[in-house]
Amino acid sequence: MAHTRPAMSAEKTALVLSGGGARAAYQVGVLQGLVRLRRERLGDGAPNPFGILCGTSAGAINAAALACRADSFDAGVETIAAVWRNFRADQVYRTDALGIARSGAQWLSAISVGWMLARWRKEGPRSLLDNEPLAELLRHWAPLELLPRMLAERHLHALALGASSYTSGEHLTFFEATGDMTGYERSQRLAVPMRLGLEHLLASAAIPFVFPAQRIEHAEHAGWYGDGSMRQTSPISPAIHLGAQRMLIVGAGRLHEPRGRIVRDGGYPTLAQVGGHVLSNVFLDSLAVDIERMERVNRTLEMMTLGQRLATSLRSVKALVIAPSERIDDIAARHQKYLPRTVRALLRGVGSSSASSDLSGSALASYLLFEAPFTQEVMALGERDTLAQRQAVCDFFGWL
Repeated sequence: MAHTRPAMSAEKTALVLSGGGARAAYQVGVLQGLVRLRRERLGDGAPNPFGILCGTSAGAINAAALACRADSFDAGVETIAAVWRNFRADQVYRTDALGIARSGAQWLSAISVGWMLARWRKEGPRSLLDNEPLAELLRHWAPLELLPRMLAERHLHALALGASSYTSGEHLTFFEATGDMTGYERSQRLAVPMRLGLEHLLASAAIPFVFPAQRIEHAEHAGWYGDGSMRQTSPISPAIHLGAQRMLIVGAGRLHEPRGRIVRDGGYPTLAQVGGHVLSNVFLDSLAVDIERMERVNRTLEMMTLGQRLATSLRSVKALVIAPSERIDDIAARHQKYLPRTVRALLRGVGSSSASSDLSGSALASYLLFEAPFTQEVMALGERDTLAQRQAVCDFFGWL
């Protein structure tokens, strides 16, 4: 049986999972690819390869679900994959006519004629969709009450979840770790050690406008929180502060679009197009920028002398990035028809079409497509992309 190199310590190895709603199915496919490669090299029963798990938005949910099963990595990945491959939208948000009317239709009417009704309205709609079903799913899927045991038994070193405070305007990373790790403060972002719970997951995954904000109680940072991808200027930073020396970073969108791609001019953008564009900015862009920043730091350190490196606070971090080789928007366009009829009607109201040839609203739909045909295809893409980097993955982990 093969072995890992002793230097390849799991405690200093981080998994960084970005946000992206239903696009996070890609991360699960990557994890399945890792399990497959590791079994080929190490056989069954190898310990958790990640000591540090960092997640944002839907990536926070995947990270938490994995953390709660850190004592059995392979089985944990399969449990997570079983949910994703059988997803239905009504497991994440209400899709019944009454639920849509109470949230989505009311929200759209508030935008259009809300100014006329504000005088009589006691409370405005909180979000486009009601994600109460997600809360029920997470109680069983990501049982964070198991996390202290995973940490105490050293199956895991730390779990970090990002959220954005509507109250203070700051981005916070809530983390639970072994030992007496302290938080830190940077410009517009904080890291706070605390016992993690369901409210942190719901806050991190509260897509702006789409899902309601979540209340988090804390002695110093109590307030209303939304999706952790908002105002997240440095998504890699939490892993570094938690002690990571190496990290596997999994994106939910292509980091670089190939030059020369033909884009059809479809006329004035619909609200669905604008919404998809905004969400892509929130979920995808900061990760690509932070990866470039990290690579520049690594190159700078390589050019320094030993004395210069010892005199600087900068340190090199080995990273492997796996991101979609295909546009997930295009996959979503083929699968919009699988969304519940009520949700398709709601999206039509903002200019999205369920026709597979119409890409105008596919970006927005891709964040809401918690339907098995879509998630299965995106998972398969994640596994293929991982296996395509077989040698790089094995070198990264030291799987000989």
